[in-house]
Amino acid sequence: MTRKDAFETMRARILEKALVHVPFEGWSETALMAGAKDAGYDSAMALDAFSGGVPDAIGYASERADQAMLAALESIEGFKEMRVRERIAAAIRRRLELSHGEREAIRRALMVLALPHNAPLGLKLLWRTVDAIWYAAGDSATDFNFYTKRALLAGVYSATLLYWLNDQSPDCGDSWGFLERRLDEAMGVPRFFARVRDRLSAFPSPFRPPRPHRRRW
Repeated sequence: MTRKDAFETMRARILEKALVHVPFEGWSETALMAGAKDAGYDSAMALDAFSGGVPDAIGYASERADQAMLAALESIEGFKEMRVRERIAAAIRRRLELSHGEREAIRRALMVLALPHNAPLGLKLLWRTVDAIWYAAGDSATDFNFYTKRALLAGVYSATLLYWLNDQSPDCGDSWGFLERRLDEAMGVPRFFARVRDRLSAFPSPFRPPRPHRRRW
């Protein structure tokens, strides 16, 4: 095992054990150090594994969740034959289902990311997740649609995540219904703007200078 692999293994093991303590200690150095000890390391190794402290650990947890989602999607039979909308719904659902046992840790992570100085990290993690979902769905857009699609999906994912965190329905069935409704709304936005654009194209542009009138002598 290379030094890099050993370091990655240490981070993964410490995070896994720390997640058991987060519901009680919050995302804190106390939880990380307890996780290191439970994983068989000196407690101080937690600070070596996550030199950026709690935000570093939260970012790593989010990255691993994205990777687990992508790996899980590859095992879904017929996934690539699904419509894009179905692939997106499946990706969001699978990511949340894989994190079901860590809902309290996620809730507490959102509290940390809501702090003003952590807002940039929160946006970065959200963008990385929706980008991974679009990648899994087969999106290859490189124009303005690239950003539009991700902005719309960020809203859908964020709303569904918050709903799911408090969902007590059997197998979180209410969350999946909520997800479908939000996707319906998001899918309607591009069509709405396309219709508006088509209709406006029939009118003179207010930014187009008027043609000069030729004076007849």
